Amino acid sequence: MAPRCWRWWHWSAWPRIRPPSARSTLSFRRQFSTQEKTPKICVVGSGPAGFYTAQHLLKHHSQAHVDIYEKQLMPFGLVRFGVAPDHPEVKTAQSDRCAFRGNVEVGRDVTVPELREAYHAVVLSYGAEDHQALEIPGEELPGVFSARAFVGWYNGLPENRELAPDLSCDTAVILGQGNVALDVARILLTPPEHLEKTDITEAALGVLRQNRVKTVWIVGRRGPLQVAFTIKELREMIQLPGTRPILDPADFLGLQDRIKEVPRPRKRLTELLLRTATEQPGMEEAARQTSASRAWGLRFFRSPQQVLPSPEGRRAAGIRLAVTRLEGVGEATQAVPTGDVEDLPCGLVLSSVGYKSRPIDPSVPFDPKLGVIPNTEGRVVDVPGLYCSGWVKRGPTGVIATTMTDSFLTGQSLLQDLKAGLLPSGPRPGYTAIQALLSLRGVRPVSFSDWEKLDAEEVARGRGTGKPREKLVDPQEMLQLLGH
Repeated sequence: MAPRCWRWWHWSAWPRIRPPSARSTLSFRRQFSTQEKTPKICVVGSGPAGFYTAQHLLKHHSQAHVDIYEKQLMPFGLVRFGVAPDHPEVKTAQSDRCAFRGNVEVGRDVTVPELREAYHAVVLSYGAEDHQALEIPGEELPGVFSARAFVGWYNGLPENRELAPDLSCDTAVILGQGNVALDVARILLTPPEHLEKTDITEAALGVLRQNRVKTVWIVGRRGPLQVAFTIKELREMIQLPGTRPILDPADFLGLQDRIKEVPRPRKRLTELLLRTATEQPGMEEAARQTSASRAWGLRFFRSPQQVLPSPEGRRAAGIRLAVTRLEGVGEATQAVPTGDVEDLPCGLVLSSVGYKSRPIDPSVPFDPKLGVIPNTEGRVVDVPGLYCSGWVKRGPTGVIATTMTDSFLTGQSLLQDLKAGLLPSGPRPGYTAIQALLSLRGVRPVSFSDWEKLDAEEVARGRGTGKPREKLVDPQEMLQLLGH
């Protein structure tokens, strides 16, 4: 969901990467004949960017070997933890020339310079692990969470398993109008019995069964033409059982003429918003909305100013919003305060205003303002043999196709450098050297076959309750199951 968020196909359905044909293999061998015949490449991060980068390298160099390092015990990154559990759509790649090395945190268990010494090239694809802070008073109050942590909680991310959000309030506010915001709203408003057959964790399901939230407001600084969610997610919200949408027709005045020139995806999305806000629903839909016990609404032209505390000051009780207006045109449109404010009572605030990457190692250049590793076509600036792909390369934007294309381009840059003789040509020890370092440091890596054992355990636990799986969330329990 990531975030989000993006949509995926189920990982087990992604076909295994097969070796190239004999004819293409011959051309690859000719192409790289002056280079190291078995380049060892390290990818840091096992989310979509990491696997797509590995896929490109394996497909276009018949002798390359790729090791994928991941700090979690399981692969797939946001694919496993960043999508809503009612969307079992995930892909990944498998190959006998690709190895998963889980439970290894680069920057802590092993450094980037150590990886660069062991491999011909290193690709950083570790994504955006942090959330953008609101930087407003009251953000630290109980009842305020990042949407990223909330998504991690119900999806079984080990670091978020203790989140325990209090859902005893009547109204929740989500700040941000992207796919992650709609995912979170949908989970808050979906009847628990509809989630029981998904892979949402049992602990989260227990909390959601006690959920008293009846209304969810999804707040954005700008207007309907600038929302970041996609039409698929919007349709799901409009059709969500037991809920009705709340849209103010005044927010859509004059929009019909303005959407004529916008790109088709944006036009279709805005037309759906317009119809929902301004047209009378048919008899069947009207009856469904009348009987709905829960509601969700989009609040436009509002910017958060302060989380308001309860009278005793112990938790969030509302949010103060600055009313905004738009200045500029096209992509340069900015929301500026009008001077007016309004207070919106709520007991739960979820911040979904963006993700950001963290620096991974002092040896790696990092732009803290943009939250990316400075690079040219995936080549890290001033560090030969070091590359990046995905959100840490371009920022947390785009959909699955964006990440796939971006990762393929990084893989292409790496192979171009290999062909041009810009990477080390002699043999490198690869994982053999890193394994020795990890052993000395008491780190026990998890292999893909280890993950398959954990996967089988999750599936077996879910089978008893009719779920696709019951996710393991305790790293120590996972290691015990593996005999580590």
